[in-house]
Amino acid sequence: MPRAVASIPFARNSDPPVRGALHRADGARTLVLAHGAGGNHETPLLVTLARAFAADGVTVLRCALPFRQARASGPPRPADAQRDRRGLAAALDAVAEGAGPHLVGGHSYGGRQASMLLAEQPTRAHGLLLLSYPLHPPAKPERRRIDHLPGVRVPTLFVHGTRDPFGTRDEVATYKLSKAIRILWLEDGDHDLRPRKAASGFSMADHLKTMAEATAAWAESVIPTGAERSEA
Repeated sequence: MPRAVASIPFARNSDPPVRGALHRADGARTLVLAHGAGGNHETPLLVTLARAFAADGVTVLRCALPFRQARASGPPRPADAQRDRRGLAAALDAVAEGAGPHLVGGHSYGGRQASMLLAEQPTRAHGLLLLSYPLHPPAKPERRRIDHLPGVRVPTLFVHGTRDPFGTRDEVATYKLSKAIRILWLEDGDHDLRPRKAASGFSMADHLKTMAEATAAWAESVIPTGAERSEA
């Protein structure tokens, strides 16, 4: 059962500091979930997913990345990336009080930084959740952001909408990705995984349900309860 959401900031003495909202649950799993370049930890998609995971027994920290702690608006800069990854590592340490298992991931930029963290430090977490990973900038498929993905060794669920301008299904089919990555396509979903209202047979509620169920089943199958986290 989910418990009350912890107040913000989440009290930890670390550098970078850990900020966000903590959804406590009774299960053994924990998930650090980061936002995209244009959002924050209160982004509706993250809030909805955190509630769904908490209801399924997963403790979730909606993590405010260091670049957003420093600036209330505006995108991250290239110089922010390394500090943002250190922030995700600190967030994992902040919630990793039990034996595990522990997951990390995020939407768009947040997922990209999480994947780079685990490519660099694979023992930081048991699994990786990528929501709308920005495979390349819109309309610039030649500027791929996938060089590190073949090096990801932890089980990874890659959730992507078929209308996402940051990468198409046909493009992904040509990429050399890690065998640890499983892809879940959400039909007609955009970069926020949202289908068009006019699209017959699809709704955001359906996509959220599909995503939550697929993630829970994936986590259960590849990261059994009781798995122990390796020390980084």
